[in-house]
Amino acid sequence: MHLFLEQFVNGWALGSLYALFGIGFGLVFSTLGILNAAHGTYASWAAIVGYYAVVWLNVPFPVAIAVGVLAGGVLAIVVDQIGFQPLRAKKAGLLGALITSIAFWIILDSLAGFATQQQSLAFPASTYPNRMVAVGPVMVPQMQIITILALIICAVGIYLLIQKTRIGAAMRAVGWNEVAAGLGGVNARVVILLTAFLAGATSGLAGVLGGIATSNVSFTLGEGLLLKGFAAVVVGGFDDVRGTAIAGICLGIIEVFVGQYVSTAMRDGVTYALLLLFLILRPRGLFGSTSFLRA
Repeated sequence: MHLFLEQFVNGWALGSLYALFGIGFGLVFSTLGILNAAHGTYASWAAIVGYYAVVWLNVPFPVAIAVGVLAGGVLAIVVDQIGFQPLRAKKAGLLGALITSIAFWIILDSLAGFATQQQSLAFPASTYPNRMVAVGPVMVPQMQIITILALIICAVGIYLLIQKTRIGAAMRAVGWNEVAAGLGGVNARVVILLTAFLAGATSGLAGVLGGIATSNVSFTLGEGLLLKGFAAVVVGGFDDVRGTAIAGICLGIIEVFVGQYVSTAMRDGVTYALLLLFLILRPRGLFGSTSFLRA
C-alpha cells in the first residue's frame, strides 16, 4: 500500500505538468483556432531561461520561476504576432497556421539546442526546494507539492478568469466569432495578445517545473510535454480547462502505474491507446457537452 500511495503521488505530480501544459495548448486552440505545434518550445525556452537566470545571475527559486513564466509568455506573443497575425489577416485557416507553427517549432527547437549546446542541463540542487515532506504515510518531495499546487492555482484562476470576468467574456466572444466580437466593441487584438501570453506562461511554468523535476533542461524538454499535453487536451476536451486538468492528472497516474506494475515499455503505448479510445468513443472529451470558452 505504501508503494501504491507513493506512485499515486508521483503520477499526480507528473500529470499536473501535463495538465499545466495542456491548459495553455487548449486555450490557444479554443480562442484563436490554432493547433500550435511550436507550443512545446515555449516550455523548453522557459526552462532554459530560468536555468541561466539561476546559474548566471544567482536569482532565488521564485524569481527563476517568474523569469521562466515571463519568457514563455513573451515568446508566445512574439510567435503569434510574427507568424499567426498575418495569417489571421489573410484568413489562411487552420492548415496555414499549423504549417507555420511547425516551422517555428523547428526554428525555436534548433535555437534551444544551440543555447544548451545539445546537452541536458540541470538546476543545481541547492537552488530549489528539495526536501522530503511527510504527507500521511508517504514522504513527498517538495517540488511535487509545488507542482500540484501550481496546477490547482492556475486551473482555478484561468477558469474563473474566463467564466467570471469581462476579459473572460471577451475571450469567449473572440473564440466564438472574432468579427462579431469586434462589432460588439471587443478589442480582439488585446484579447489575442492576452490569450497568447497566458498560454505561453502556463507552458513556461510547466517547463521550469518539469526541468527541475526531471533534471532535464534541454531542447527536448518541450517535446514530451507537447505530446502528453495534447493527449490531455483531447481526453479532457479542447475547450474545457477542467477536463484538461483532470485528464492530465489521470494520464500521469496511469502512466506511472503502468510503468510500475506492467512495463515501462508500455507507458506511452497505454497513454496513446487511451487517446485513440477517446477520439473514437467521445471525440469532444470528458466535458464534451459543456463548452469552456464557447458557453
